Amino acid sequence: MSTDPEQSTGAPRGVADLRPLERRREQRAWSWYDWANSAFYTSVLTVLFAPYMITVAGRAAGCPDPDETCSRTVSLLGLDLAAGSLPAYLTTFATIASAFVLPVVGAFVDGSAHKKRHMAGFAWAGALAGSLLFFMEGDDWQLGAVAVVAASILGGCSLVSYYAILVDISTVEERDRVSSRGWAWGYLGGGLLLLLNLVVVLGHDAFGIGTELAVRLSMLSAALWWAGFTIVPFVRLRDHQPSPEAPSREGSLVQRSFGQLWTTMRELRGYPMTMTFLIAYLFYNDGIQTVIASASTYGSKQLGLSQTVLIATILMIQFVAFGGALLFGRLASTHGAYRCLLWGTVGWMAIVVAAIALPAGDVGLFVLTGAAIAVVMGGTQALSRSFFSLLIPRGREGEYFALYNAAERGTSWFGTLLFGVVFQLTGSYRPAIFALLVFFLLGFLVLLRLDPRRGIEEAGNTVPASLLRRATA
Repeated sequence: MSTDPEQSTGAPRGVADLRPLERRREQRAWSWYDWANSAFYTSVLTVLFAPYMITVAGRAAGCPDPDETCSRTVSLLGLDLAAGSLPAYLTTFATIASAFVLPVVGAFVDGSAHKKRHMAGFAWAGALAGSLLFFMEGDDWQLGAVAVVAASILGGCSLVSYYAILVDISTVEERDRVSSRGWAWGYLGGGLLLLLNLVVVLGHDAFGIGTELAVRLSMLSAALWWAGFTIVPFVRLRDHQPSPEAPSREGSLVQRSFGQLWTTMRELRGYPMTMTFLIAYLFYNDGIQTVIASASTYGSKQLGLSQTVLIATILMIQFVAFGGALLFGRLASTHGAYRCLLWGTVGWMAIVVAAIALPAGDVGLFVLTGAAIAVVMGGTQALSRSFFSLLIPRGREGEYFALYNAAERGTSWFGTLLFGVVFQLTGSYRPAIFALLVFFLLGFLVLLRLDPRRGIEEAGNTVPASLLRRATA
């Protein structure tokens, strides 16, 4: 009988040293960061920021009606950009900048015994940057542009550490469940704050404030929520020693980070299934993130729906997605995460096709489409996170999740760039939405080329029983 804890439990050595009760306690604490940061992504990046930025930038560009699509331009770094495309371009810029920042963070995280400190530090810095959105008013869109880019980059840095901690606190059999519950918890947190923001924005007259001040206060509340609830995992999570297989910390930080990144990219050839998944994820997650980031813009500017309908629909999505994330987690325990990801990608393609044909002003169909998004959104995101953790060699979680996180939660740039360019060329958001279909199709086709069992074994990890059951069925 093997005496290796990994062979007997399917868990990295550090996880095997924890009793089940200790693991569950840490897993609950870990989920609180999904609760903390999801509120900012939901209230700010998904609902409020893009329409408000378009309004403020449109005012600077001289657009007469803030409720109409604005194709006039503002100048950014010497480039003339349509005010209606500005949020998409800012997301693109944040992602490109992240490509230079996240490798530094990932390499440092792998050799650190204080992942939770890095997670919290970046979170608090990101929340501080996000709070500056409160001061974006009149036609001062530049402050908002700097704030949202900084908050996006710092949020991505915090998620590198957060995702790496998942491996420290869960066995391979637990990861789909833990990741799915984290996403579900995040939807509840995001939905609750969005509900409060809905009251403020829609009932602004009762509070004696204008609509724009209500929006700015709501964005500020999301930053404060993010900062405040990050205290919970920071206090309750334990520090875990880095894996013995973690890269050496010799040399300067830049040498360790970018040098290790170059080594990682070369070594990916030895993990072809890991590379295959990253390529698939790059495509289908770009589509997901662009749909999420552009939903409120599409609904308000193309379909002519009121802010009341948009916020209420996004609020509904949060609570339906809670059930969707748990549903996919349960399906993964029987059918495996890989198969569920294939199903989810097909679901996204169907949703995009339906969204293209939505008639202007039809609230019912828009809400129905939102419910469909909710079911597949949480499941595909949560299972992507847990499945990728099985394809990572031991001790390399930070650097691999740095690559992964470059395409995570609103930091996609292929999709947002295409969305912005198509709108600028056509003046309509319908062809911009249609263009996203290619990302889901390519992601699905690449996923079909992936052998999950081979990839997990090549990374030196234990194959979950759910995948083994499907393989032998």
